[in-house]
Amino acid sequence: MVSIAFVVPQQGPTGIYGPSCLACGELAVEQLNAGRGIAGRRIELVHVDAGRPPAVVAEEVGRLVDSGQVDAVAGWHISAVRVALTRRIGGRVVYAFAAMHEGDDDTPGVFMLGERPVNQLLPATHWIREQHGVRRWAVVGNDYVYPRVTASTTRKALQGTGSSVVRADFVALGTTDFRPVLASLERGEVDGVIMLLMGQDAVHFNRQFARAGLSDRLLRLSPAIEENTLLGAGPGANDGLYAAAAYFDGLGTIESGEFAREYHARFGPWAPALNAIGESCYEAIRFLARLGELTGSIGIDALGGLPPNAFYDSPRGLVRLDGNLVTQDVYLAQAHGLEFAIQDQISRTA
Repeated sequence: MVSIAFVVPQQGPTGIYGPSCLACGELAVEQLNAGRGIAGRRIELVHVDAGRPPAVVAEEVGRLVDSGQVDAVAGWHISAVRVALTRRIGGRVVYAFAAMHEGDDDTPGVFMLGERPVNQLLPATHWIREQHGVRRWAVVGNDYVYPRVTASTTRKALQGTGSSVVRADFVALGTTDFRPVLASLERGEVDGVIMLLMGQDAVHFNRQFARAGLSDRLLRLSPAIEENTLLGAGPGANDGLYAAAAYFDGLGTIESGEFAREYHARFGPWAPALNAIGESCYEAIRFLARLGELTGSIGIDALGGLPPNAFYDSPRGLVRLDGNLVTQDVYLAQAHGLEFAIQDQISRTA
């Protein structure tokens, strides 16, 4: 048996993503166990709630690793949890981090499987500038490592491009009142807002943004908005909202269509929303299986046998491993009510 600590949020601001993560993780395990599992061994998930304080999550996972109860770690959670986990267990087990991220993490055994600014946020800002003339951006983000580092990276990368980050505001996770931030946006210094808000915080922001009448003159762009967030905010809050991601429900590719059919056949019409965050959890578990195929094991000692630039197929299409990062196709979508409409492909697998 291969035991995987499956670290996904089930409470707090990012708990809105939890049902999608759990369903997609369950589907991945069922499909793999119907075949060879991972390296010929059946898989079980050990659920860990990533919606708690990072130190608490890291200590629980650390105890599981210390006692030998899990062989690997996988899942979607914020980067603050990832940093705490790598400090506690880094270099001891393989860790498939599914979320979009701020850049590299060279901790041995960590694989960063999500999108990053260079192939997600930055090409999206260029597309929106070319199509809609948005040049002056405000960043509104939660106050932890991913939004802060991503905002800094974006500010530097946009220099000399005709676009710029004019201001940045960071709020604590769990913020429900965005009136001070909205008041600053109403002053008219910017053309668009880069949202680096997670989960329920993004829901509150979008509702208040629309009530303030800002949807008519400011576009919003997010690397984290997905179908649950659209549902939570309601259709009236989603006008002028764009998202960039490697997967959307209804993406329209052969791979994504097959995944969606399998998902809805398994969970039925009342399944949790199928979205980029849930798919990334499916992706992380399937990645561990691919690692087992390539090296014969998912033990950290086997990583020396991992071939460089390995490719594998996923619901996102063809994905290429580049060191401990992946390159993947990324798309820009516009919210239409409670759904996304794909506008363009903004990055391609190299």
